Amino acid sequence: MSSNATCDVCWRHCAIPEGGAGFCRARTCREGRVVAENYGRLTSVAIDPVEKKPLAEWHPGARVLSVGSYGCNMRCPFCQNHEISQAGAGGVPWREVLPQELVDLALECAERDPGVIGIAHTYNEPLVGWEYVRDCSMLAHEAGLANVLVSNGCASARVIEALAPFVDAANIDLKCFSADDYRELGGSLEDVRHAIEVLGTSKTCHLEVTTLVVPGLSDSEAAMRKEAAWLASVDESIVLHVTRFFPRWHMADAQPTPVATVMRLADVAREYLPHVHVGNC
Repeated sequence: MSSNATCDVCWRHCAIPEGGAGFCRARTCREGRVVAENYGRLTSVAIDPVEKKPLAEWHPGARVLSVGSYGCNMRCPFCQNHEISQAGAGGVPWREVLPQELVDLALECAERDPGVIGIAHTYNEPLVGWEYVRDCSMLAHEAGLANVLVSNGCASARVIEALAPFVDAANIDLKCFSADDYRELGGSLEDVRHAIEVLGTSKTCHLEVTTLVVPGLSDSEAAMRKEAAWLASVDESIVLHVTRFFPRWHMADAQPTPVATVMRLADVAREYLPHVHVGNC
């Protein structure tokens, strides 16, 4: 009888049976070892401006080859990419693009458009298939390309610390500033804080953080004050995006966040951080 293998990529520590899938739907067990089943399986490929990641203060006007796979280790009811983030291998079309192929594609894009400066791992949750991010990023640096990570940051310390040297810019979603609310969303505030600390103090990574202002979850002035003060204690140069929520997925019947609420929370954040941007307003 085969035994389960324990995944150590995030706080869930899923016990995955041979051929089964973890909570994220992206990791499986093969011959007793946990591996990224979604390795090299791309569901989305596009050239995006860096501002769309969003990165407001890193190479403005530049573009990146943005790629995503499937799977996520969180279950945010307002997810805007749920078609791929909440899918497994059989739930969404994908095609295999191995690391060297991806780098070659990025170089071809850069040759046609000098504004393309690198690769962004985004759309679904990249860290559930972090080995692909690592392998692509190493090759990208060898080719003179930059690496961008757009992530929920909910991964173990070993994953974040292994990737940090290869990440040139990152945007981490800080969903809220309550450990209990994070668990309700399927994540770990402790792990996200560690990811922000590692990337925010890295000498080679530009870090921006996004907080989506969701009514009843992240629209408290007191919570924003704690969040901004903490971010400033990590590094005052961290860029914060305070972004307006629009109805999505399981919250399709909710009301958009009032613009005045977003503006007020941005002003609160500016009491601590000099680089605060408002989004979706």
